[in-house]
Amino acid sequence: MIDPRFLDWPFFEPRHRALAEKAAEWAATNVASLVDHGEVDASCRRLVRAMGEAGFLAYAAPEDGRFDVRSICILRETFARFDGLADFAFAMQGLGSAAITLAGDDAMKARILPDVRAGRSITAFALSEPAAGSDVANIALSATPAGNDTIRLDGEKTWISNGGIADHYVVFARTGEAPGARGLAAFSVPADTPGLTIAERLDTIAPHPLARLRFDDCRIPADHRIGQAGKGFRLAMTTLDIFRASVGAAALGFARRALAATIERARTRELFGAPLADMPTTQTALAEMECEVDTSALLVYRAAWTRDAGAERITREAAMAKLIATEHAQRVIDRAVQLHGGDGVRAGSVPETLYREIRALRIYEGASEVQKLIIARQMLTRAEAAETSADTERTR
Repeated sequence: MIDPRFLDWPFFEPRHRALAEKAAEWAATNVASLVDHGEVDASCRRLVRAMGEAGFLAYAAPEDGRFDVRSICILRETFARFDGLADFAFAMQGLGSAAITLAGDDAMKARILPDVRAGRSITAFALSEPAAGSDVANIALSATPAGNDTIRLDGEKTWISNGGIADHYVVFARTGEAPGARGLAAFSVPADTPGLTIAERLDTIAPHPLARLRFDDCRIPADHRIGQAGKGFRLAMTTLDIFRASVGAAALGFARRALAATIERARTRELFGAPLADMPTTQTALAEMECEVDTSALLVYRAAWTRDAGAERITREAAMAKLIATEHAQRVIDRAVQLHGGDGVRAGSVPETLYREIRALRIYEGASEVQKLIIARQMLTRAEAAETSADTERTR
């Protein structure tokens, strides 16, 4: 059982509590029958279609363009508790279409987003490259005018979630208006566009659809650009602001399941003639796990509430939420493995499955080390601004 009392925190409104209950009931009834970890591509397609039919993907690609980040986090946390692929399928529909929701023109939105919401179309967010992971400003894939109102894309993307199964990619490329971050733009690229190929499918310790993409003289209409030229970096960062906190929510879902499984194990497993739960070392571990879960939840939903309350950017809050929630979930799950003993490393057991699932979350959408840099830079910028303001006041 998962302790639902966190939903009574003031971050939430009645609609969020109702959504959490609906999502948990739906997941308990449907996820197990939709997921086959031996066939991840087919599982993700089934999950996306079922989530669309259930109405959950309306939160991933809101019709009015206003993301409810608390709802996104609730859904990711809930689906992650049941299966990592369920969380993945939901999250990638949002991440892969957010740029269009935020900056696409009306025609583009009408052409793409209804099918995303309905689960009829799978989307992908193509940002990372072999030499540009966390360093987005180093993107090299080029987008150059090719005449007849077309754009030519050349280069590679890698570690692209939904790569190989997506119907549509949002691709970030270098348009060259300026060096570094100021010379990027985003483009809408259908998966069947000539010149776009799946160069390699990538296998990981927790199987998900991932691929390396190749663009060779890949031509798209010029009106497939999303938003303004040279504004791609800002669009990517705004997207990550929204969804980075939700990575923490997914980690939180994994951690809650690990904690629940460990409590059940401690209560039912006997050691030296007494329940494992009676041992002080076990109680210490459980207490630490509980504190780490609650700390993570507070930071995740603080970030989500801040965005929903009207903050234009939550770079600091989202980075803190992702950093702490993913790092804490790793520790919670590691203790779960330890307290399950041999069963904790048995293939297919809950702790072993979660142990494989959590590891990637500390890397994608910005590794933990990068989150620390983001937080520190925000602190230093704020301190510099405060000092400048103070100097201005003193000279008046």
